[in-house]
Amino acid sequence: MPFYEIDIDKEIKKRCDVDPDFKELWDNSRMEYGLLGDLIKLRKEKGISQAELAEKVNSNQRVVSRIEKHEQSPTLKTLCSWANALGAEIKLIRHS
Repeated sequence: MPFYEIDIDKEIKKRCDVDPDFKELWDNSRMEYGLLGDLIKLRKEKGISQAELAEKVNSNQRVVSRIEKHEQSPTLKTLCSWANALGAEIKLIRHS
C-alpha cells in the first residue's frame, strides 16, 4: 500500500467549509485543546509529574493521563484546579 502526504489543515478547512456542525465542533475543541496544551506545557516546565499534579488536585495519575491524552474531556472545574495547582490563572478574553 503506498503512502501519501495529507495536509491535515487543508482537509479540516474543506470539511469546515461544507459542514457547519463539524465547524462548530472543531472550533469548540480547538479552544479546549489549546488550553489543555498550555497547562501540560506549564506542568512540564515546572518539572511536575502527572502523579504530583494529581496529588495537588486531589485526583489520581490515571485521570491526569487520560485527560492529557485527550481520552477524557476535563470539566471547567478540573481545568481551573490544574491552573491553580500550577500557579496559573485562566482568563476569559472577549473578542471584538
